[in-house]
Amino acid sequence: MPQETTASPIGRDTPRVDGPVKVTGTAQYTSDFHFPGLLCAVPVEATIANGKITKLDTAAAEKMPGVRAILHRQNIGKIFRSTFGDNADGLDGICIERRPPFEDDVIRYYGQYVALAVADTFESAQGAAHAVVVTYAKEKPNVEFKLAADKDPDQVMTSYGPAKRLQSERGDAGGAFASAPVKLDQTYVTPAETHVPIELQGTTAMWDGDKLTIYEESQAVFNMRSVLAQMFGLPNENVRVITKFVGSGFGSKLWPWTHCPLAVAAARQLGKPVKLVLSRKMTFQSAGHRAHTQQRVRLGATTEGKLISLDHDYVCHRSILEDYQENCGEATSFHYSVPNLRVHFGWARRNIGTPSDMRGPGAVPGLYATESAMNEMADQLKMDPVEFRILNEPKIDEGEGLPFSSRHYVEALQLGAEKFGWSKGNPEVGSMKQNGLTLGWGVAGAAWIATRDSAAANVELRDDGSARVACGVQDIGTGTYTVLALLTADKTGVPVDKVEVVLGDTELPHGPVSGGSWATASVVPAVFAAADNAISLLLQVATGAPGSPFENRKPDDLAFQNGRVFVKADGPSGGVPFADILKRANLRLITGSGRSKGIFGSKEKPKFSMHSYGCHFVEVTWQPEIARLRVNRVVTVIDGGRIINPLAGRNQIEGAVVMGIGMAMLEHTTYDPQNGAPINSNLADYMVAVNADVPKLEVHFLDYPDLALNAVGARGIGEIGLAGIAAAITAATYHATGVRVRELPIKIEDLLTSKVLA
Repeated sequence: MPQETTASPIGRDTPRVDGPVKVTGTAQYTSDFHFPGLLCAVPVEATIANGKITKLDTAAAEKMPGVRAILHRQNIGKIFRSTFGDNADGLDGICIERRPPFEDDVIRYYGQYVALAVADTFESAQGAAHAVVVTYAKEKPNVEFKLAADKDPDQVMTSYGPAKRLQSERGDAGGAFASAPVKLDQTYVTPAETHVPIELQGTTAMWDGDKLTIYEESQAVFNMRSVLAQMFGLPNENVRVITKFVGSGFGSKLWPWTHCPLAVAAARQLGKPVKLVLSRKMTFQSAGHRAHTQQRVRLGATTEGKLISLDHDYVCHRSILEDYQENCGEATSFHYSVPNLRVHFGWARRNIGTPSDMRGPGAVPGLYATESAMNEMADQLKMDPVEFRILNEPKIDEGEGLPFSSRHYVEALQLGAEKFGWSKGNPEVGSMKQNGLTLGWGVAGAAWIATRDSAAANVELRDDGSARVACGVQDIGTGTYTVLALLTADKTGVPVDKVEVVLGDTELPHGPVSGGSWATASVVPAVFAAADNAISLLLQVATGAPGSPFENRKPDDLAFQNGRVFVKADGPSGGVPFADILKRANLRLITGSGRSKGIFGSKEKPKFSMHSYGCHFVEVTWQPEIARLRVNRVVTVIDGGRIINPLAGRNQIEGAVVMGIGMAMLEHTTYDPQNGAPINSNLADYMVAVNADVPKLEVHFLDYPDLALNAVGARGIGEIGLAGIAAAITAATYHATGVRVRELPIKIEDLLTSKVLA
């Protein structure tokens, strides 16, 4: 019987295809893999943050039962440095901490690895690591919280390549500010934040001759392969990286950390598989964190509310050796219309582990500062902060001089205000009461880059009516397994539950990084090209297979839709299932391959400015008797292009908002001024938002496909939900309490100065 035309699965709420293996416990994460002869490794961590090793005594540890080796600078073997590069397959060679482990005896941060204990069991390795005695020549560490920029040249080298400290400039920001009728000059501070994913970082490494295989919870398996190939002097094809599931990463698992080459070197030395899994404490010390930032924002405006000038100067801390940049100015140059603008950054070196990307790197702390300044300026002008933003809506990206590919920020603000009931509010501080509590309302905008990395994929059509899609991308918990299944189902007509998805392996076609909210936008053109090529091959088979109903036709006479081959002239109402075509041709399957070029970092001048946009409306409750502040309600609107799976999309935004509550009210990593250690390096003392902190979350998507980015019009949404939320919370806090908080997180001590009574 003719098959009815079915609607595309794209855009429907779809449960995750990998859900069953996760909830049944059969999904294997990195530390779940075990191999014959597997050894366990535990690093020895420095207990100072500044100084030098003068003696390393391993004698007692080496004699302990089950210990196979204590590796250190003298016996670890050669580990080379890696270099950053780019190639046709995308980002390549990124390593945030480039100094290989044990390269010298200098200690630059607390927890730096100084030796490695390898034993038959984890307990034996841990005992041996504790038995290693290290003597240091100690110096006082610099973990000073207040930041002052180092004297660096105007152009500096960062982990991603060269960067200019003057990031963006137009007009005369200083002169325009000096003459502006209304001025705002404030400094905003965000602390160091640590990622604390539930799954701890770890590596399982094994060698087979000169071929290396590692199991790693990586957000970028091909970059990991490139870095390890350089570190161990191997061709890329001799390194295989496998990442089947990731228990979240938030950026901490994007790039290799020093524990990874340690596990690889230990496996090389001992000729056996070696597993190294970090402790929670180690993740605070040696596996990245969001940099502490200090940002001065100067706004000038007319009395009518038009922006005249915007000056954004920021400083972020960095480690002693590495030059990671927290790009707080990422969204500043284009988010609002302003004729005079200057964005400039500086660094302050500290004895800390290297900062790294954390969900929404750069833009999230940056928008906290600029959106907070927009709220304060609106208050000075006695304007509604929503109307103030709409008044300063740009027609083009004024930083790049480019048209926007798709921008519906004003509509997001208007819809958010409607859903929240913004017009019913009273802007007077402390004026809104409910059930004995004081209410505070706040709003802030959000933006995040939209781009693509290079990608490749294979799509198979099989004689049982199923399909298989393979791509070397990884799923970090964001739903990539399901996205690949939906894309393949859309092109082939195969039901989602009959699409096999294979990913997370460098032996598969090249996949993009799972960071920057790029992965989904990147895989769309590759999967679609692979499916189109498989269908093209199928039509050739249909015209050549003996006994085929299309045996006397040409491939150009045929078309494919909803899993069926039909004659174009007859229309899609009839046709033959592709499985029947393959069976008649005695073919088990046919495969199509597809590739797409990345646009991130391209030397070609772009035609459009591509970003996602959004806004958050927040209600807090204030109970002054006990100084209790709670987020009570959040309405978020996202302009993120076409949403492939709204069910997972809402989950992503909700999770980002929860992280934003943590950013605004709870999270900060504190360093001991005496020894440089992160003091609150555990989940008891490092506070994150939990269920009791999470209010009703309402998420709305604007459905405007951005076809300049890919054929579906999908942009990334994983990070934009975190952008701006902290500024909305601090604005709501001011409305409720009269206390203007400019240093995160909001503390009880800040609120005790409130004059607002119950």
